[in-house]
Amino acid sequence: MTFGQQTELADWNRSALTPGLCSVTLRHSSITDVAAIAAEAGLAGIEWGTDVHIRDSGSADEAREATLDAGMAVLSLGSYYRAGTFADFDAVVQLAVRLEAPRIRVWAGEQGSADTDRDGRLAVVQDALRIAEIAGGHGVDLAFEYHGGTLTDTPDSTLGLLQEVGRDNVGTYWQPAVGLTDQAALASLRQVLDHVTGVHCFSWWPEHERLALSGRKQLWQSAADILREAGRPFDMMLEFVADDLPENVSHDADFLHHITLGED
Repeated sequence: MTFGQQTELADWNRSALTPGLCSVTLRHSSITDVAAIAAEAGLAGIEWGTDVHIRDSGSADEAREATLDAGMAVLSLGSYYRAGTFADFDAVVQLAVRLEAPRIRVWAGEQGSADTDRDGRLAVVQDALRIAEIAGGHGVDLAFEYHGGTLTDTPDSTLGLLQEVGRDNVGTYWQPAVGLTDQAALASLRQVLDHVTGVHCFSWWPEHERLALSGRKQLWQSAADILREAGRPFDMMLEFVADDLPENVSHDADFLHHITLGED
C-alpha cells in the first residue's frame, strides 16, 4: 500500500510539515499529469509555477480543479515577479485568487545583495510594500524566493529586507544555497527561521549536480527537525529531482514523507 493510500491527503495535519511538490519540477508535464504524479506519490499539495503551467485564468482554473480533485491542496503560486520592477502585480494576484493559492512567491530584486546599491534596495522595499498591500487586500501572503542573485542571497540581507518591509503577510522561503556545507546551510535556516513559510527541497552537491533528495540525508533530516521544533506549519516542497524524471518524484517523496513524519 502506498503512502497516498494510507493517508487521506485532504486531512493532512496542517499543523505539521506538509510534503508537497513544485510544478517546476515537471516542466514538461501537463497540469493533469503533474497533479496525478503528485497524488500518486502521496504528496499533500502543489506550488504551481507561472513559468509554464499557470499562464492565464483558464490554466489557473484547471490547476485548481486538478489539485482539489486529487485530494491535495494548492500551497502557493510560484511567480517570477521581481520586486523593484514596479510591474503589473494585479494580474499576478488575480491568478493566485483563481488558483485559490494562499501565498505568492516573489523574487527580491534582480541583483545580489553585494551588487545592489542603496537606491536599488530601496526600490525593492518600496515595491514589496506596494505588492504586499495588493496581495493583502485579497487575503494572500507573499514569500521571497531565497536565492542567489537577489537580496535574499544571505541570511543577514534577508533579515534586513524583511525588517525594512515589515509586513505581517511577507515572509521568505528557504533552500540550501548552492555549494554550502550541511552545517552552513542549516545555520542559515536557523537564522531566518522566524520568517520562513515554506521550503524548497532538493539535493545538489557539490554544486549543481542533482542527487536524489536522500543524497543529502543528514541535511534534510536535520532541516525537518529544525522546522518541526519551531512548532508551526511549514510546507516542504520537492523541487529539481534527478534528471527531471517523474519516477524520481515518487522516489524523493518517499524520503520526504519519512522526514516530515520525523522517521529515521
